[in-house]
Amino acid sequence: MIRDFKSTDIEQIMKIWLNANITAHHFIDSSYWVNSYATVNEILPQASVYVYSLSGQIQGFLGLNEDYIEGIFVDSEYQSKGIGRQLLHYAKERHNRLLLNVYKRNERAVTFYLREGFKILTEQIEEETKESEFTMVWESLEARISDV
Repeated sequence: MIRDFKSTDIEQIMKIWLNANITAHHFIDSSYWVNSYATVNEILPQASVYVYSLSGQIQGFLGLNEDYIEGIFVDSEYQSKGIGRQLLHYAKERHNRLLLNVYKRNERAVTFYLREGFKILTEQIEEETKESEFTMVWESLEARISDV
């Protein structure tokens, strides 16, 4: 069900990326996401991308840049079915520490990450959108023990 990204996935993934961003970030004008599409389409394959696919249909994906989660995106048709959680757990199994930024007004995502053991490190204004965002961190038990 979860596998590494293949170049043939890009069209499905970018459709999910655009729709999920517009839906989740209703407080940001959709033109921001539309205008970012080409750049993301170009740089996304350079990240580590885990794809959740069932019967050849991509239902969601997670993008990572080392230990930084660029985003978890689930097709609106398949949201609230545990796909985002499975993708996140897949990343947690492969990393001892994960970081991410999430818009403060994306309450659903903030709640999800807090429930999944992330802690808020800082709050800042994201320059491009002028929206408040949290930087959040998750650390495995092994990472926490080694810090002691």
